[in-house]
Amino acid sequence: MNFMSGFLKGLALGVAAIAPGISGGALAVIFGLYDKITYFIAHFTKNFKENVLYFMPVGIGGVVGVLIFSRIIEYLFYFYEVEVKYAFIGLMFGTIPLVVQEANKKGYKKGYLIPFIITLSITLVAAYFENNEINIIMDAGTAPLNLIIYGIIIGFGTIIPGISASIILMYMGSYEIVISAISNIQIFTLFFLGSGFVLSVLLFAKIICMLFERAYGITYYAILGLVLGSVVSIFPGFHLNVDYLLNIIIFLACCLLSYSLSKWGKSTKS
Repeated sequence: MNFMSGFLKGLALGVAAIAPGISGGALAVIFGLYDKITYFIAHFTKNFKENVLYFMPVGIGGVVGVLIFSRIIEYLFYFYEVEVKYAFIGLMFGTIPLVVQEANKKGYKKGYLIPFIITLSITLVAAYFENNEINIIMDAGTAPLNLIIYGIIIGFGTIIPGISASIILMYMGSYEIVISAISNIQIFTLFFLGSGFVLSVLLFAKIICMLFERAYGITYYAILGLVLGSVVSIFPGFHLNVDYLLNIIIFLACCLLSYSLSKWGKSTKS
């Protein structure tokens, strides 16, 4: 994977990590990085130098995405939420053909559709309740234990595709605390957030990696169900008017962009 391809993918993952309703894990699957990342985390010392060099551009892009876009994403989601969601959906759809190809890398069985349907259904049901539930914001605290819990939630949303940590944090009333800590680089808050994040990622990466090793096809199709469900859950709706024509153009442009980037990344051993 060349530097620019990795950097752009990392940039998108960084934005997804802080964007409400977007799953960073889902984008990692779509970019063909998910199983590689979980394997690297679960076997941290194995081929350490090679893996660090491989993921360095992704990591740099991720950090830049989080730091620079933490303020921008707040602005865009506040004023252009629908357009941003169409852009993300386009990015997701553009690479789904290559995701399916990756899922079938070790062969295809009809039984793989069962975990796919189950996880897709779970995600859609969760999205239904999320969209129809009365939003009661909880009182959020900034004590170290609270911050560690927020970090664990961020790690969970990063590793498990289809789960938006930002949405969970919003329900807990802690999303603004996290975004403010990142955009203003509040060292104390970031330390405890990072501690919870690392603990969560290490735990769930081990579990996911074990599943990939023992049941690759079943695991990938289950994750694919989560990914497609997450696309449906953030769909902002459609209306036949001039404004939504622009959204369709954004969707198609992002779809073509992500498809081209994925093919390019695959041809360069992404």
